[in-house]
Amino acid sequence: MTDDDKGVTVLGLGAMGSALAGAFLAAGRPVTVWNRTPGKEAALVAAGAATTGTAEAALAANRLVVVCLQDHRSVHEVLDPVGDALAGRVLVNLTTGTPEQARELDAWARERGAEHLDGGIMAVPPMIGTPGAFVLYSGARGVFDAHRATLDALGGSRFAGADPGAASLQDLALLSGMYGMFGGALQAFALIRSAGGSATEFAPVLREWLGSMSDFVTGSAEQIDTGDYGTGVDATLAMQAASYVHLVEVAESQGVGTELLLPLAGLMDRRVADGHGHEDITSVIELLVGRRSLNEIEGREN
Repeated sequence: MTDDDKGVTVLGLGAMGSALAGAFLAAGRPVTVWNRTPGKEAALVAAGAATTGTAEAALAANRLVVVCLQDHRSVHEVLDPVGDALAGRVLVNLTTGTPEQARELDAWARERGAEHLDGGIMAVPPMIGTPGAFVLYSGARGVFDAHRATLDALGGSRFAGADPGAASLQDLALLSGMYGMFGGALQAFALIRSAGGSATEFAPVLREWLGSMSDFVTGSAEQIDTGDYGTGVDATLAMQAASYVHLVEVAESQGVGTELLLPLAGLMDRRVADGHGHEDITSVIELLVGRRSLNEIEGREN
């Protein structure tokens, strides 16, 4: 049986689970849905999905089973009672969790005769099935390749690695970058509002500025991988630390909180005090990731 012949079971019909099921339906896949709380399946059934009264019956409907629930504990609450029904199934867990949880679920699924992929959805529900969405997957490459045609209905499918926790790690890393940007934008808007300005009017300028600074991602990545933070530096860490003080000062003078600013200020000052003021701000990462942690990561990959 080819991947194109297979239907999909979706367990969990919250906003994201419903969007996943809807995308599979839109791609012409036979879809069976199930939710712990009845009633959320009505719109999907009207669109052509089948539904069952039990999770066990939903598992029996298709070999490919996509799970999207609230958290790791919810996944086990749903699957533990019907674990025997997973034998011969492919379990794709798209519930947000940690790498350790992904590895635990992988071992649990394999003990019950199921293949497993863990995923990280890089989209909000309205984006599912659009070119702007992509989903990270990790686990056995062969399993990913065999079902990619189906999974592509959700958005671009990207293989993160054989380690079952790889997709989760990349997911949370991307979200860390996103929330850092959110924090910076909120701090900027707070300063503008503190002076009676309009966030709406300021937004285009902020967006342009952040866009022009996006090259930092590529440049800093190269520095981190080589460990060379001191070559070709235009603005040294010492210079930036001295200027960063003004961000804290203006916030305080405007009555704006500094909670989003102070952690980075402390790291920059520590790095300068340790004799690295001539380097780029990227070198602050050495205070975040110790050599022991890096060695553990390298050992897992080898």
